[in-house]
Amino acid sequence: MPTEQEGRAWARPQPRSPKPGEELWIDREASVQFLRQRFRLRVISVCPKPTYRGWAWVTGYQLDDRGNAVEKREIFVQLAGLRPVGRST
Repeated sequence: MPTEQEGRAWARPQPRSPKPGEELWIDREASVQFLRQRFRLRVISVCPKPTYRGWAWVTGYQLDDRGNAVEKREIFVQLAGLRPVGRST
């Protein structure tokens, strides 16, 4: 929720959008649609069109355990719920 300071509304900083080539963990933190799924996604692109605050359409390749692309996907996710592969989860 924005806070008021001298008559101006200050919004919380937005989580950054992922960059092409990044690998992310996709699970329920990213969206309730992945409640029972968890997979790695290599980002191809992020749609520049505006959507709900803190959400984005991300296109990428779902990866298998070896890091091979198995399926191209376009998913709608919360940016705050995306975690880079390699960071402890």
